[in-house]
Amino acid sequence: MKQIAVFLDRDGTVNEEMGYINHPSRFVLLPRTAAAVKLLNDAGLKVVLVTNQSGAARGYFPESLVGEVHAYLRDLLAREGARLDAIYACLHGPEDGCNCRKPQPGLILQAAVDLDLDLARSYLVGDRYKDIQTGAQAGVKGVLVLTGYGRGEYEHFARTWEVQPAFLAADLLDAAEWIIKDLNKIRT
Repeated sequence: MKQIAVFLDRDGTVNEEMGYINHPSRFVLLPRTAAAVKLLNDAGLKVVLVTNQSGAARGYFPESLVGEVHAYLRDLLAREGARLDAIYACLHGPEDGCNCRKPQPGLILQAAVDLDLDLARSYLVGDRYKDIQTGAQAGVKGVLVLTGYGRGEYEHFARTWEVQPAFLAADLLDAAEWIIKDLNKIRT
């Protein structure tokens, strides 16, 4: 049976939004992130990070740094008993025209194949409208967090969005709690 996944954007959703993270020391988890991921893990959901990381393509840091930052992220989560099931990163620049750079759904579609995921019952949590668009294009429910760019994008532009989030969450833990409630409603 196919698995349900919660796809997570990285910057502004999982960790503090601070532009290009060009060194692991600049990577700071947002409060309650590990608790949110652990809650999703304990609910039996796959937790998959999907992130645009064009800094290497732009020459701001080597590609290997993305892997170093993600290893550090995994370590921080593990210290709190939480884990990511997979990480998918687009390392292309916006001008490259790839199908893996959000809002294109390529990262999610690849994860669905690799991990045998049921996209129709899955979710994407992010702090940007492009995350909500990505979710819609992949057939998953989008949840917007008000961390990172979320609050500003929502307050200034939501009325113009073609796709609205299924839920507006204060942070990742709020989103995780809503997702579990939403899944329980569907199951009963």
